[in-house]
Amino acid sequence: MIADRQNPTCRSCRAALTRTLVDLGTTPLANSYVKVHDAACDEAKYPLHARVCDVCYLVQVDDVVPPEAIFRDYAYFSSFSESWVAHAAAYATTATARLSLDSSSLVAEVASNDGYLLQHFVKAGIPVLGVDPALDAAKAARARGVRTTTVFFGHETAISLRAEFGPADLIAANNVLAHVPDINDFVCGFADLLAPGGVATFEFPHLLNLLRLVQFDTIYHEHFSYLSLFAVEACFARAGLRVFDVEELPTHGGSLRVWACHQSDPRADEPGVNRVREAERSFGIASPKAYEGFPVKVDAIRDGLLEFLTQAKSAGKSVAAYGAAAKGNTLLNYAGVTANDILFVADANPAKQNTLLPGSHIPVKAPATIAVTRPDYLLILPWNIKDEIVRETSEITQWGGKHVVAAPTLKVLS
Repeated sequence: MIADRQNPTCRSCRAALTRTLVDLGTTPLANSYVKVHDAACDEAKYPLHARVCDVCYLVQVDDVVPPEAIFRDYAYFSSFSESWVAHAAAYATTATARLSLDSSSLVAEVASNDGYLLQHFVKAGIPVLGVDPALDAAKAARARGVRTTTVFFGHETAISLRAEFGPADLIAANNVLAHVPDINDFVCGFADLLAPGGVATFEFPHLLNLLRLVQFDTIYHEHFSYLSLFAVEACFARAGLRVFDVEELPTHGGSLRVWACHQSDPRADEPGVNRVREAERSFGIASPKAYEGFPVKVDAIRDGLLEFLTQAKSAGKSVAAYGAAAKGNTLLNYAGVTANDILFVADANPAKQNTLLPGSHIPVKAPATIAVTRPDYLLILPWNIKDEIVRETSEITQWGGKHVVAAPTLKVLS
């Protein structure tokens, strides 16, 4: 864990961190939505500085707040994205067939959220165990029949879970590897819980896309790490795990799904491993040059958004947004956008509605508000589900409204 921001060290290999990817200043936690009656209170804000390790090339932000402050009262519910639930269902079908899972198996998921994934294994009669510290999400999972324990995962937790529930034949970890400050202890837990011959899969946004497409808005405090296959393989090897297959996925702006096993497992590597390794080598992911000039690209996205908002206001046009997503809060706060620029942000999650976005204090409303206010522009903040949002809000074309995305360049969609 990075304890000294004056002399930070890599959370994975412990080397000194001397290289900056981008410094996004001081911002509130991206998922700490503000109650309306607390609008006048000072929000806690923390440095958001992404650094690059020159040894293992893990990109990471400083530890500035304990995980308990982020993940116990966590407003994100996976099931509010239809496309993500469909993605999970497809994975369950594939994994069940590939690993020959049945009623004698155990499938565990770390960061199981509201049961969006494990519910599909439950329906197939396969025993499951969800692990997630978020109390409200775990409650929703249990309501779906997903057995869930509310703990933070790591070495000691894995030993305890194995003793109580037995070893897992499959452990899934979707978009959580980036969320842990002590990545070594976390990954060790998978080796501890995994049965002999078992498989663990990890999905995470690919650092290669963050750099190529300037996805800087995916940088926020709860994302402690930004992952390449190069960095992940080094971390896994220390825990006694080996990556034997890699899939490239379109989710979250371009992700990897890595399939890992115990190092002693005899299974052969699949072609996907070398394909991604080669893509990273060609890009120079393990060289300083890959990370140079990133702040200039970030500022260009910020400036494009501000120019659009200024021109819209000058033309008497109204702008609303869709998706109270963490990535949107990084963008809005770095750009200094407030409720004076954007009327409201619509979101389908009732837990976020009738709150204010952290920092910008833009009000969060139900999607039905769009038809009532009829904005001229609807800025899509979670660009990774852009197509889904365009379909769900197609009504704006009835009054001549248009969708807008800010990254990687500002674009008004036809």
